[in-house]
Amino acid sequence: MKLHFDIQHKIFHLHNKHVSYIMQILKNGHLGQLYFGKRVPAESDYSYLLEMLPRAMTSCVFPEDRLFSLEHLRQEYPVYGSTDYRQPALEVLHPDGSLITDLVYISHDVQEGKPPLAGLPATYVEREEEALTLTIHLKDEKAGLLVDLLYTLFEDGGILARSARIKNASKDVLHLKRAMSLSLDLPDHDYNWIQLSGAWARERHIKTRPLEQGIQSIGSMRGISSPNHNPFVVLARPDAGEHSGEVLGFSFIYSGNFLMQAEVDTHDTARMLVGIHPFQFDWALQPGECFTTPEAVVVYSDRGLGDMSRTFHRLFGRRLVKGYWRDRERPILNNNWEATYFDFTQDRLLSIAKKSRECGIELFVLDDGWFGKRVNDNAGLGDWFPNKDRLPEGIAGLSRRVEEMGLLFGLWIEPEMVNRDSDLFRAHPDWILHVPGRRQSAGRSQYVLDYSRKEVVDTVYGMLEKVFSESRISYVKWDMNRSLTEVYSVALPPDRQGEVFHRYVLGVYDLYDRLTTRFPHILFESCSSGGGRFDPGILHYAPQGWASDNSDGIERLKIQYGTSLAYPISSIGSHVSAIPNHQVFRSTPLSTRANAAYFGAFGYELDLNSLSEEEIDEVKGQIAFMKKYRRLLQFGDFYRLLSPFEGNITAWAAVSSDKKTALIAWFRVLNTANKGFARLKLYGLLPEARYHISGRKGTYSGAELMNIGLITTDEASGEIAPHTAEAGDYASRIFVLQAE
Repeated sequence: MKLHFDIQHKIFHLHNKHVSYIMQILKNGHLGQLYFGKRVPAESDYSYLLEMLPRAMTSCVFPEDRLFSLEHLRQEYPVYGSTDYRQPALEVLHPDGSLITDLVYISHDVQEGKPPLAGLPATYVEREEEALTLTIHLKDEKAGLLVDLLYTLFEDGGILARSARIKNASKDVLHLKRAMSLSLDLPDHDYNWIQLSGAWARERHIKTRPLEQGIQSIGSMRGISSPNHNPFVVLARPDAGEHSGEVLGFSFIYSGNFLMQAEVDTHDTARMLVGIHPFQFDWALQPGECFTTPEAVVVYSDRGLGDMSRTFHRLFGRRLVKGYWRDRERPILNNNWEATYFDFTQDRLLSIAKKSRECGIELFVLDDGWFGKRVNDNAGLGDWFPNKDRLPEGIAGLSRRVEEMGLLFGLWIEPEMVNRDSDLFRAHPDWILHVPGRRQSAGRSQYVLDYSRKEVVDTVYGMLEKVFSESRISYVKWDMNRSLTEVYSVALPPDRQGEVFHRYVLGVYDLYDRLTTRFPHILFESCSSGGGRFDPGILHYAPQGWASDNSDGIERLKIQYGTSLAYPISSIGSHVSAIPNHQVFRSTPLSTRANAAYFGAFGYELDLNSLSEEEIDEVKGQIAFMKKYRRLLQFGDFYRLLSPFEGNITAWAAVSSDKKTALIAWFRVLNTANKGFARLKLYGLLPEARYHISGRKGTYSGAELMNIGLITTDEASGEIAPHTAEAGDYASRIFVLQAE
């Protein structure tokens, strides 16, 4: 990693062994973008990449220079109104009512390593030599506005992290109306736009379309990243696929309102913007105050979507996730929710826990209903103290009894919400987000606590800290079951209501940070009605997330396949649940439910006492299999082989870091009559090694498995063996490959 600064041409060239990122100080002092892609020599003069032509209907910065127009120049952090008519990265309302900003280069500095972002989750390094950070200082002299652009290039892979730090050095209040984290102007638009979209119970489905002139975007204005659109986008060349071709992956490390947008002008250049959604965003930047934008990460690869994904997996899994559980195998759990819902007693919970331990499960989780007067959705939220009528010994006693069985104990919370029927609401009815005098909308009979207020976060922290410290808690499932409405804080003046959305997210991060610091050995799992806040911001604090409330093994093929575009397998909460499935009422074989769930943070959502003796034996086999291979499954290299969005067969693989062991998962949704022959080409193996394959005689070279393929003809109608579903619909199999 190096920064080469060409003083003569005022060109910055940030590069590692994979990529080059090249910028130039423009004639007007603004910063221009020249190139981002596969590495090119550092010593060359790249000023020729600054292309200019006189064009009709073009406004020019300098009256005597008909070439220099920001409308047709690629820029690093563009502003609107001074000859650039595209959407900007920064918009500032000045005291005189003007929105014109002029950001001129002042200086720059470079440092090894990566500085943290105050109050925000971000990627990090453990050794300074892992990354190089370039900070470019810009200034609007008239406004007294300072902007620092931060560029961190990591040593391994084509990874660039971006953020901006904006300071008010004037004596007046400046209003930030838009402050994006990343702007990247590309010389052409010859890309396919790939996004992860859906809704509750069908999150992160892959959607693809070509970039066209105009604006294409995804975002959220719900206060959370949402199940509708994930803060992740890929720009892929039309000829790029899973294993080859040029791609750019963009991810936003944030858990609130976001915008990811590509604007293609009528000259076919493209501008990519990533940042906080400007809708209802208005930050009153006080004199001397600094605002830091959340981090955006862009990954470049010329080896296809798979290589891009594995780069994100390594980055997020090792340098975004933090703490005790980052590199540790995740315990196999059983959650009582779909087994009991609200209908439980302490004795029933202990019965489920006892059976779980007999099967080899390591962690028992008590879900909703343990606190306050919580016996249904209408009461109790906000009162984080045990319901002694339901649990006579409280959480302290129950957790002790579970641990005495030889299990870890986990607990469900939903700390951002409150019911009207709660002690907390009766004491502080003004602590919810609401507009005085207007209707207050509810979701699942709950209201959103105003986490922009420190006293609210402090109170919730105090209650949870007491429960956690008095009990034996090893795991916490943090749920959040509705989007934000009536986003108004009675604690802020009218001219600062545009800050509430962002301040709310900062409050959530503050509570996460305090709890994970106070209880570093607790494994936190995030949840938001399933995958409603499955984003990199939360991943910084909670190393795994409940990927979807939909636990059906077949529906999960698309959900987990799409999720894997950006997120490491260790982050994907994936469980075996009862049949008929509680979301789609499908009856999927127990083996297929497990075969899908293995590829994530594995567990169960059922009352094992209700299973037959034969099914219990199968569950014991599944748990033994997961314990044997979970380090490989959770931390190995993941390869997507056949897409559930493109056919009846889905396949993927987890390969060990030394490439000597691989688990190949094969799924067939519907059975077919008299089907032809089939082979599955594998990836990530050692070409010269010879592999044993479970259920097959002889050995096979890595080269033949990758170039010829693994025979999968009518696979599920053959012998019935562990991890093999019976012939029919919803069939699946796991192939275990082991090098000699």
